[in-house]
Amino acid sequence: MEHLPEPWLTEAASAAQQQGAGNLLRVVLIVMVVGCVLTAWFLLRGYKRDD
Repeated sequence: MEHLPEPWLTEAASAAQQQGAGNLLRVVLIVMVVGCVLTAWFLLRGYKRDD
């Protein structure tokens, strides 16, 4: 029995090769910005004073 990959998987792989690193870079930048915002919120919430 021969195992053949799904057609959508081969199409996605060929599209990823043609696309380049654009989408990967975009995802990395978005995750980095969200991580910086969450880190800033976590650090700055400790400095809040209730006078």
